[in-house]
Amino acid sequence: MKVSDVMSKQVEHVSSDASVKDVCRLIFGRGINGVPVCKGKKIIGFITERDILSKFYPSIVEYVEDPFGEGNFESMEEKVPEILALTANKIMSRNPITVTADIPLLRAQSLMFINKVGRLPVVDNNNNLVGVISKGDIFKAVVGEKLPYEKDEKYHDWLSRRYDTMVDWKTRLEKEIPDLVGLFKKENVKNILDIGCGTGMHVIALAKEGFHAVGIDRSSRVIQVASENTKTLPDVVKQRVKFIHTEYKNLDQILPGTSFDAAISMGSGLAHISDPLQVLRVLMEVNKTMNKKAVFVSQISNHEKIINVNKRLYDFAIRKSPYPEEREQAFLRFYDPKEESVLTLNISVFSRWKNKWVFRGMNLVPLVPLDKGSITSLFKKIGFSNFAYYGGEKGHYYDYLFRKPFRPAQSDVLVVVAKR
Repeated sequence: MKVSDVMSKQVEHVSSDASVKDVCRLIFGRGINGVPVCKGKKIIGFITERDILSKFYPSIVEYVEDPFGEGNFESMEEKVPEILALTANKIMSRNPITVTADIPLLRAQSLMFINKVGRLPVVDNNNNLVGVISKGDIFKAVVGEKLPYEKDEKYHDWLSRRYDTMVDWKTRLEKEIPDLVGLFKKENVKNILDIGCGTGMHVIALAKEGFHAVGIDRSSRVIQVASENTKTLPDVVKQRVKFIHTEYKNLDQILPGTSFDAAISMGSGLAHISDPLQVLRVLMEVNKTMNKKAVFVSQISNHEKIINVNKRLYDFAIRKSPYPEEREQAFLRFYDPKEESVLTLNISVFSRWKNKWVFRGMNLVPLVPLDKGSITSLFKKIGFSNFAYYGGEKGHYYDYLFRKPFRPAQSDVLVVVAKR
């Protein structure tokens, strides 16, 4: 690959008389570590975080003249207004290292490594700025493109530390649990299996209502978080809760002697399984543990509405952060349209540090595009024949479960109740 295959052509740059304050805003706001300095289109310098921070420390002459005063690191911070008032030409590195668009990608990486820089300006034969390439760009091109999709359990390992912050559990459970309790009491349910239980909130809430509930998940990390969530429960509730890390195989051996009256899969749990055939295999495994009169509740996103009506936006949420170094956390989730028989769910995480937002990471996971027809077909294959369909419309998973009919163009969520 060449630099031209990877470089960013939309280049942020500043003029030589730009203030360092404006440069800092650009670096911070774009999440980059430096910007080119140009006169017209020609590059004349480069200014980085390191160039700016170096101004806080004394020069050799200053240190010789006042070695003790300049060694006061607290007082160095008082230089901030002075440094921010400087112009770019006072602080930039002159004669920056540049590359042309036609050189090999790893040649550019070699130059970054040797010169200890993270970004290189890309210029044409007249030294006009035409792009920028970073170590991150090269890493994504050389390594990232070769990586397969992350498995669902790895995605949830990554998300587990922030998942209970992202979800407004109080609002969600206040709507969902009363409906589940009503259904389960009507069906004389005592024992419940939660497939893809995540951090265990449904299991715990149902146990508080007197049911015995077992949660299973393929992510060892979320099972660990779920177990931690039980620590403050009364002993009588703890005795009704169990969490198991499993690949959803040989469930009749993992749960010997157990006959579940109901199974639930909330929050698109079944869609997070890798492919439709695997979903069927999981359902067959679950079916081995269920009694002949068991009821199955499955909750999935109405991805057709999300993509076509919501313009791919799954949800956006800002929550108070549980971490003292952060004020708030923001979560953006959106779909990519179906390709090669899977949907892609993307999630970006941001945190508000003092009065600034900072990007914390992004991840994605492939989903099986389950809908009313496909999930009904799957349940029929394991012996279910009686179905009811409901929809929720107050955002994702924050509505009652069984009080509204499913409407494809309006419902954010499809809830299927399957019986034998």
